[in-house]
Amino acid sequence: MDRTDIRILTYLKENARISASVIGEKINMSVSAVIERIRKLEDAGIIKQYTLVLDSKLIDKDVSAFISVSLEHPKYSKGFTASVLGNKQIVECHYITGDFDYLLKAVINSTDSLERVLNDIKSIPGVSVTKTLVVLSTIKNDFTVLPDDK
Repeated sequence: MDRTDIRILTYLKENARISASVIGEKINMSVSAVIERIRKLEDAGIIKQYTLVLDSKLIDKDVSAFISVSLEHPKYSKGFTASVLGNKQIVECHYITGDFDYLLKAVINSTDSLERVLNDIKSIPGVSVTKTLVVLSTIKNDFTVLPDDK
């Protein structure tokens, strides 16, 4: 990956729907060369997907919470992760180090919904302790990081 690839990724990060012709104009490269570089980045797995980012407030999902979870024993991990994968309100799940085993992010529409999500989590076999932090405001929310400029 070179500086040109990073420039292409920068434009795609800002707007994944930007056309190859617009990128080509901005970086002084032919459309076919831009398309070929994007294809190579996709084939290499560097670009994993193109996605949609919604404004949570505008779709009545303006409550976010981070939930730390401890399991009694690692034997409960498979069941726990299966339950988490099936819960649409949980948008992130990270296996972590420290005092807890997992860190979850839930996006919901109310504290009543948060209570239901917490009860669902606490009902999963093996869950021993949870700790919840409710987000009051978000200062930064980048969805990906770009490689260092070379």
